Amino acid sequence: MVSYSTIQESIQGLGSISSHEEQLFKILEIYMELFPVQNSYLLRYSPLGHLAEGVIFLDSTGGVHIGEIRDDIRSIPIIFSAISEKKAKFCKGLEYLKQMGSKYTITSNFNSLLVIPICFGSFVFGYICSSDFEEGTMIDDQLLTSFTLYGKLVGKVTANWNNEEGRQFLSRRELEVMRRISYGESTKEMSDHMKISELTINQYVKTAIKKLGAKNRSHAIGELFRKGIIS
Repeated sequence: MVSYSTIQESIQGLGSISSHEEQLFKILEIYMELFPVQNSYLLRYSPLGHLAEGVIFLDSTGGVHIGEIRDDIRSIPIIFSAISEKKAKFCKGLEYLKQMGSKYTITSNFNSLLVIPICFGSFVFGYICSSDFEEGTMIDDQLLTSFTLYGKLVGKVTANWNNEEGRQFLSRRELEVMRRISYGESTKEMSDHMKISELTINQYVKTAIKKLGAKNRSHAIGELFRKGIIS
């Protein structure tokens, strides 16, 4: 088991890194230094459609962007369970096949998966996955507790990152549009309800995404939930 103080000491410098991308890589680097894992996937999560989007993959050979990964995590029980319960989850062997299915087998060489939610308070905005572990590693309850703790402490640090664009205040209309998106309304429905054109709706979305420093709608909604602006 990795202690609270060890994890806290290891991640305390994250907030001082100015580059957002470097911060994300550092989260995985520290994770792989602390724990007996051989690879790591960092994914962004939004409650909008329960959508997960790949960000970075890291192993001993280096890191790559994995933006092509997009999934509704409700179709992947172990990930959905980890996010719902805000606890690290692990499965292997037959249970892995039941949980993941052939569509989500990361590689045929692996038959186990660890999922660690990254959360701040009650909100989960990302998670880390590992499918390769050091030889002889036993993932027991104590180690899972440490993994869970890592996700919570990283979530606390990243929730307080200074993001100049993200701190800009959204206009009333921008906020209303983004809130309606989080409720699942389509652009046409918003246009009808708000009595403005779909073109104007899309412009509000575009400016809100830019102010939040987000990549797309789901990322922007995730940021609004994380910052407590919508709930």
